[in-house]
Amino acid sequence: MREVITINNLSYTYPDGTRALENINMKVYEGEKIGIAGPNGAGKTTLLLHFNGILNGSKGEVKIFGKKIKDKKREEIIKDVGVVFQDPDDQLFMPTVFDDVAFGPINLGLNKKEVRERVKEALSKLGLSGYEERCSHHLSFGEKKRVSLATVISMKSRILVLDEPTANLDPGSRMELIKVIKSLNKEEKVTIIIATHDVNALPELVDRIYVLKKTIIGEGTPYQVFSNFDLLNKANLDVPEIFKLFKILRCFGYNCEKLPLSMQEAVEQLTKTIRTRGGHIHLHIHEHTHTIGTKLKIYEHHE
Repeated sequence: MREVITINNLSYTYPDGTRALENINMKVYEGEKIGIAGPNGAGKTTLLLHFNGILNGSKGEVKIFGKKIKDKKREEIIKDVGVVFQDPDDQLFMPTVFDDVAFGPINLGLNKKEVRERVKEALSKLGLSGYEERCSHHLSFGEKKRVSLATVISMKSRILVLDEPTANLDPGSRMELIKVIKSLNKEEKVTIIIATHDVNALPELVDRIYVLKKTIIGEGTPYQVFSNFDLLNKANLDVPEIFKLFKILRCFGYNCEKLPLSMQEAVEQLTKTIRTRGGHIHLHIHEHTHTIGTKLKIYEHHE
């Protein structure tokens, strides 16, 4: 597969002397969905800001489609990489939703007709048709999040980078945003990079996870990462709630070879069990199950 982002030995120190990134090495391939997981202060946002040249490492290099980012023109970077910030108020600054979403295409030099078409298409994908004349700053937080994503979608960047996309969203808005992100990857072949500590969203959204704590301390599929208890402890990360539930069910005699990480996987696992066991799931009490309620740090229980 083609490498779309290549990072070699990247380090970054802020002007006040704070060391934010140390010797980062990563590769992202075309069409992948990549997660960058880590606790607050791990350097996730700092790393994302290197993908579009807002920050430049004090050491090492970042390549986009094989070309060093420092050698790319600004308009090239915009076409290649679109970044959606964690706080939508950092991204929305125009009088109306239409103006916010049109800002990028206008700066790409597109004619008025193409700009209008791109705004219409982006808003439609986010369920925001009819919002064109509304003021972005008067919208709900979830609506602002969607408008922020629309401002990037309208530029048709080949790589979409999202910083904590599900943070502070209500369940409905969160579900809709996840659906849009997955659709962009599947239907439009956009490469997705998501930085988050929302471990419940990651298994639904990504194929591979890099675990960051100023440097890369682990990498693998969601199952490989969330099954590595030493890595999770080192990174101060939890496991998805559905994983915990099925870990508890195991203690009550429910036998599943691979613990599910998402609701979809849980439904598939339960359906398979019921079909192969005569339509029933049998649970029973072991001697140690009475203590399970006080042991909710499930990832510390090695088997």
